[in-house]
Amino acid sequence: MRSTGDLEHNLAEADRLAREAARRGARLIAFPEHADVVTADPAEIPTAGAIDGAVARRFAAMASRHRAYVLAGSIYERSPRGARVRNTSLLFTPRGRVAAVYRKIHLFDVAIPGRAVHRESGTVEAGSVRVLARTGLGPMGLSICYDLRFPEMYRALALAGAKILLVPSAFTPYTGRFHWTALLRARAIENLCWVIAPAQWGKHHPGRESYGHTTIVDPWGTVVASKPRGSGVVTATIDLDRVDRLRRELPVLSHSRRALRAL
Repeated sequence: MRSTGDLEHNLAEADRLAREAARRGARLIAFPEHADVVTADPAEIPTAGAIDGAVARRFAAMASRHRAYVLAGSIYERSPRGARVRNTSLLFTPRGRVAAVYRKIHLFDVAIPGRAVHRESGTVEAGSVRVLARTGLGPMGLSICYDLRFPEMYRALALAGAKILLVPSAFTPYTGRFHWTALLRARAIENLCWVIAPAQWGKHHPGRESYGHTTIVDPWGTVVASKPRGSGVVTATIDLDRVDRLRRELPVLSHSRRALRAL
């Protein structure tokens, strides 16, 4: 997707893409970070509501209509603790019920002069809980964008049982060009998991652009599907038996030393 500040336009585009994914037989339909809105001034986010509010209900209706799991990659959620909002990922069952709620833990506060300057913590309240969703399609570990740079989070999800890692994102073009695919492949290889990474692309407004490259990576680290630019649907068949086989052959998770002393 290429979300803008126009909420209704973005949701209509999400509806269109969900129909196309369902037409192709998708049983999991995953959207990127900020699927609801990308604003020029995040301090004026008009769409933030409760997780059972109007925006969330639109994604729940998609799940019910298409009888598929739907990941609302992330939407803005109003926080009960002040002026800031939450960057929240919602996973819905094929009946339109909430299967999991994850609030972004690692906030994107970076300053690369002339390249990327963001201070997400200025408007967003960080989450604190890792989330594993046990679904009819297999166990899924939830995350959002900048979380991708923290491998300990994904190892913890894999050790808890995750076989699919969801990484809805809106990477900057500069960091994306150098790191996006490498990090996705690394998380897949380290944990022998499928990685599904729907991504925002293109110019959202004069001050914000995303790298794109929606990507699906298999548990051996091979990119099996990708769409560098443009709005559209990327599909792949997720084989969890392959995860089990690879983990038997290369049992890195069972070899993980969970209690190592710091130097």
